[in-house]
Amino acid sequence: MTTEAMSLPARPSARKASRFGEGNAGPVLVVVLAILAIWYAAAILMNWQGTADAFSRAGEQRSTGEILFATMDQERPMLPAPHQVLIELKKTVIDTAITSRRSLLFHAWVTLSSTLLGFGLGALLGSVLAVLIVHVKTLERSLLPWIISSQTIPILAIAPIIIVVLGSIGITGLFPKAIISAYLCFFPITISMVKGLTSPDPMQRDLMRTYSASVAQTFWKLRLPASLPYLFTGLKVAIAISLVGAIVGELPTGAQAGLGARLLAGSYYGQTIQIWAALIGAAILASLLVAIVSLAERIVNRSMGARPA
Repeated sequence: MTTEAMSLPARPSARKASRFGEGNAGPVLVVVLAILAIWYAAAILMNWQGTADAFSRAGEQRSTGEILFATMDQERPMLPAPHQVLIELKKTVIDTAITSRRSLLFHAWVTLSSTLLGFGLGALLGSVLAVLIVHVKTLERSLLPWIISSQTIPILAIAPIIIVVLGSIGITGLFPKAIISAYLCFFPITISMVKGLTSPDPMQRDLMRTYSASVAQTFWKLRLPASLPYLFTGLKVAIAISLVGAIVGELPTGAQAGLGARLLAGSYYGQTIQIWAALIGAAILASLLVAIVSLAERIVNRSMGARPA
């Protein structure tokens, strides 16, 4: 091979393929395709017997190929195929008015309202607890173990108690669901904030004392800036957990609106496609919320002069 041939630049298609493999798009696409393949295979296996029995009861003899295609087009399958869920999402998101109770966007907004309120309450509570734990050593020894222990109680057990207790004093609607969300999401914020506030090097804290900085000055100029990466990590976890708490809070109340109500209605009437569409909708909503928190993190980092990764 000549030197000229060795020095020829790579073709554009080769360069694009190289960038595709080195970036995030390639691995993500491979994982998505693998999930779809497994999903379709599971749908065929789980729906096969029911489809074959339906043809048998109708006295129809069908080939293996016909049964295979019929497994992916059942009205109430044990496991809906991905294209059935996409059709349901299109029908309930695009083809239905947002104000209609049949709209998935309507139910998503109801759940989102309690999610954001609970997230705000949880973020406030978690941040305050973290500051107190860091600055009051007695609270670190007495309060932190109870905060950790609180997360060992299953939320499905405590949610009905919260709903009943608040309902007995006349508090219903959005607030009880927000309390459940706050109960779930304050923990990661507290733990990450404590870790962040204690992350500055001891030499840096000694330097602040050398400059005669007050506790408040040390907090605002050293501890808080150092804690922001940890805080945003906790916020990303907390916003997703807050959505889970809002959905769980809708289950014991027999709510008429919300993603939890959508799941309940689907389970009552055996509408598995509706259940899976609500689950996918919740996953998409959680991804959007985490993306918004990530965007806020980049904005804050940029305002503080941090270089983008």
